[in-house]
Amino acid sequence: MTDINNNTPMEDLTIGGNIYEAGNAMNFKTGDWRSMRPVYISDKCKQCGLCFPVCPENAIPVNKDLKREDFNYDYCKGCGVCAKVCPFQAIEMKEEGVQE
Repeated sequence: MTDINNNTPMEDLTIGGNIYEAGNAMNFKTGDWRSMRPVYISDKCKQCGLCFPVCPENAIPVNKDLKREDFNYDYCKGCGVCAKVCPFQAIEMKEEGVQE
């Protein structure tokens, strides 16, 4: 099934909600369930380009000048891979919902 959306009745979903075709992640905003949130610190960022290729959700936008921008939190799952690969500590993981 390729046309699963918010209005799809339960009876029409695939067994177990399995998805049988690739490339549909951008159709669903799935970032609202994360427990940790990456925070981009632009002053520390050296635009090395190590973070965005490792993001499993493609939630780190890169503009036409090949500069990374802030996170697309609609899709970010908060996995923290980007923060692990950043050698400049330009990404900090914070608990979701905690204000500073």
